[in-house]
Amino acid sequence: MIVEELAKEKLVLEQGGERKVVKDDGLLADEKAEEETLEQSENKESIIVPASKSYTVAIIKPDAVAHGKANEIIMKIQDAGFEILAHEERALTEVEARDFYRHRAAEECFEDLVQFMSSGPSHILVVSQAEDSANVVAAWREFIGPADIEEARREKPGSLRAQYGTQALFNAVHGSEDIDQAGRELAFLFPNFRTASVKEQDGEEERVERTLALIRPDVARENREEVLAKIQESGFTVALQREVMLTEEQVKQFFFQYVEEDSFPALLQNMTSGPVLALALARTGAVEHWKNIMGLTDEHEAREESTESFGTRFAVENDSINPLLHGSASLEDAEREISFFFPKQQTLAMIKPDAMEEHKDKILEEIHANGFAVVQQKELVQSKEAAEEFYTEHREKPFFSQLVEFMCSGPCMMLILDKENAIEDWRAIMGPTDPDEAKETFPNSLRARFGSDVLHNSVHGSSTEEYAEEEIRLIFGDISSDAELADDGETDTTVIGEPLNLNNGSPQPGGGDDPEPPN
Repeated sequence: MIVEELAKEKLVLEQGGERKVVKDDGLLADEKAEEETLEQSENKESIIVPASKSYTVAIIKPDAVAHGKANEIIMKIQDAGFEILAHEERALTEVEARDFYRHRAAEECFEDLVQFMSSGPSHILVVSQAEDSANVVAAWREFIGPADIEEARREKPGSLRAQYGTQALFNAVHGSEDIDQAGRELAFLFPNFRTASVKEQDGEEERVERTLALIRPDVARENREEVLAKIQESGFTVALQREVMLTEEQVKQFFFQYVEEDSFPALLQNMTSGPVLALALARTGAVEHWKNIMGLTDEHEAREESTESFGTRFAVENDSINPLLHGSASLEDAEREISFFFPKQQTLAMIKPDAMEEHKDKILEEIHANGFAVVQQKELVQSKEAAEEFYTEHREKPFFSQLVEFMCSGPCMMLILDKENAIEDWRAIMGPTDPDEAKETFPNSLRARFGSDVLHNSVHGSSTEEYAEEEIRLIFGDISSDAELADDGETDTTVIGEPLNLNNGSPQPGGGDDPEPPN
């Protein structure tokens, strides 16, 4: 073919004549595909985050996606305090997988790795932390655990790989090895990802907003995956998500402005019929965009006037309640409402004398891996008087003197931990007071792994907000935060009531007020 065309070209040059243009259909197809890719890239909205954010690439691999674990893993990521700045579900091509893992080309398993990573869809995330961690790469790698599944199950049984990995390559999740690799992977997978300029951070361009979305129980139960997929298609990132079983009082607090309306009994019944899916959604113009997506409150009007709205798509026949139920009315409402469903708390954590020498570092790793911010910490040896004051509520108990003696026997570490729902989350991580019970019911908890008996159970955590405040005051004194509102009498506390107790008083693995030595 090539020789023939060269001969024809020579004839044109020597004798003159018509030069015919040869069109290669394969080449034209490649050019068209390249143009479409370029056009899609140009039309795709840039992902902009503050320059102060540290971020890394996370991939939920094809094995975990195929087993239907993607959304479960995403919820655990968010519950651990990580923020998802970008999220795409896509299948890597073999060429992309080969290029992405080219730094492992010399390994024997390279070809198998390429075939596996291109075998089906993955969920590709850009992950950061709410507390603007200086190095989220290290925190993420700590959270997912060692690449080797057996090592992960042995050394980090609570890690994602230990829980969801099955063998060698099929270890469920990927994390960038260091900051430099994170940068390369971001450029490869999210070419439109960039940090905000000074101008953007000063507010001269549109900011990313958050809004609260509530999905009613029956829709969350029957259409959860479809709702989340359509939310993602609409350009939102699900920054936080949680299923919550609400009490009647909590529904009345949150929807206080509707309590006197005729439709409220139906709303109350629906909201308490099962877990509500609460979502903090992020994107530019989030508040208005989510309200537009919801459609009109009256679903009969929505069916006629807004056929593309979510309200129409998931409407329940003969039911006037919007299936998406709620969207924040303003930015101010959004922040208050997000705080209602995802309250920020501080709690006192203690690493007890029995765990200090051998287990302190591992416990601190667990604290950071689960998304807690350490506001303050100190290492000390308690005096007898200090220990007696700290445990004064147990003064009349028969074990009191033994408890005080143990707490004065060596150094302990006191920490103020900060996180959404910090008190209950920390108690869940600690596990039941009795290590033997913990080993049976919560084998990955700290007390199951590091405690030996009810007294020597490695860690302590405040049981309520009141105890947390009192214990922090005893150990650290007054630590008034700049973030607290001044008590000037102008704060409106009736907007949505008190921050939500997400467990409605239900006992956590850490237990409540035990008749045994305290938590």
